[in-house]
Amino acid sequence: MKVWFSGLIFAFLSVTAVHAAELPDFTQLAEKQSPAVVNITTTQDVRKSRRGRMPQPEEMFDFFRRFMPPEGEQRFTPPRRGQGSGFIISDDGYILTNTHVVDETDEVIVRLHDRREFRAKVVGTDDRTDVALLKIEADKLPRVTIGDPEKLRVGEWVLAIGAPFGFENSVTAGIVSAKGRSLPQENYVPFIQTDVAVNPGNSGGPLFNMRGEVVGVNSQIISRSGGYMGLSFAIPIDVAMDVAEQLKSGGKVSRGRIGVLIQEVTADLAESFGLGKPEGALVAEVEPGGPADKAGVQASDIILRFNGRTVERSIDLPRMVGATRPGTKATLTVWRKGTTRDLTVVVGEMPAEKAAAAVMPERKANRAGLVVSELTAEQRRQLKIESGVLVEDVSGAAARAGLRPGDVILAVNNREVAGADELTNLLNATQRRSVALLVKRGEGSLYIPLRLD
Repeated sequence: MKVWFSGLIFAFLSVTAVHAAELPDFTQLAEKQSPAVVNITTTQDVRKSRRGRMPQPEEMFDFFRRFMPPEGEQRFTPPRRGQGSGFIISDDGYILTNTHVVDETDEVIVRLHDRREFRAKVVGTDDRTDVALLKIEADKLPRVTIGDPEKLRVGEWVLAIGAPFGFENSVTAGIVSAKGRSLPQENYVPFIQTDVAVNPGNSGGPLFNMRGEVVGVNSQIISRSGGYMGLSFAIPIDVAMDVAEQLKSGGKVSRGRIGVLIQEVTADLAESFGLGKPEGALVAEVEPGGPADKAGVQASDIILRFNGRTVERSIDLPRMVGATRPGTKATLTVWRKGTTRDLTVVVGEMPAEKAAAAVMPERKANRAGLVVSELTAEQRRQLKIESGVLVEDVSGAAARAGLRPGDVILAVNNREVAGADELTNLLNATQRRSVALLVKRGEGSLYIPLRLD
């Protein structure tokens, strides 16, 4: 019995040792790569941004002091501070991080591994990919090695270095959970999903493979608590470096567009169009006079390939087109009436997001959970309507009612909607539990009952 028990213990220890030997050792990777990772501290004058914002609990004492300052004390509003991470991509001081780390800040301080601090210049930011490029005046700096995210395999070990909650040079590890993930409102980034522990402060930090190469920029998490819950997302480094090069050379990012509204090809749609399997991007609408229209693309075409690259899912097409330089001639392979045909399109340029933002006020969801924008004169002309507002995002009651981004709200309870403010006023003024919205969707119009919370 003792011999049997001793043998069992020996076998257990042997198996444990084998499994322990198979686990990766991150020590050398962390020691070698940490010097190229930086901590970013930002400062923002809250007097520029606090209007309309409810003070947070930690701000309440200062809130009352500002309204009841002691005699002789001047009123003072301390600046708001933020933190994030970044990494050095060139030895002369260029640094990659996230746009949301440095956007709308007055001062950006970069702290190196050796504790030196530099005031950084924001060379440029790109909202669509959440990539920002910084520059500090220093040389002979340690820098990362850029890897190839295309070679990443699901299940492969990866490691993140950053400053979660301000704890500098924290190292966390996990595996690649999936590749090419699409997130809501993010059409231009095929995210790398991992289970690496990423928390506030990790934003903008590098994601390394086991060869010590950066394969991604840690950007987002999905969480119900605000902290890590096993779902972390990184921007592939090739996407980030392309953005960085454009920001460095021209201060902005130029993206291609062809002017089509697309949707996913389901199994039922594939069958109805005579397609052997669900693939490609179904063209629901073609912008009149746009690049696709000039190339001969028609509504109901299914785009199967763009410049020889297969469009597996509809989300692939915006990424391919967006990564193409405006003015480039590209070949579209489309499925139309049971056969394929090639069309040549001259890729146009997508309007700059920053320029649009500069002339449009910040939009928030109204009582119904609708985020809407004013229609331009050109949009009204194309839609052949005199008034209405464009739905950009839905949540809450609007989402439950079936409203979608791209819908145009024409009227509320048969009262014409001239603009976003009027829509908000009509919704706020109603005494009913539900209202009828007249909505233009595609070529037709329909009434949608909206039950207000």
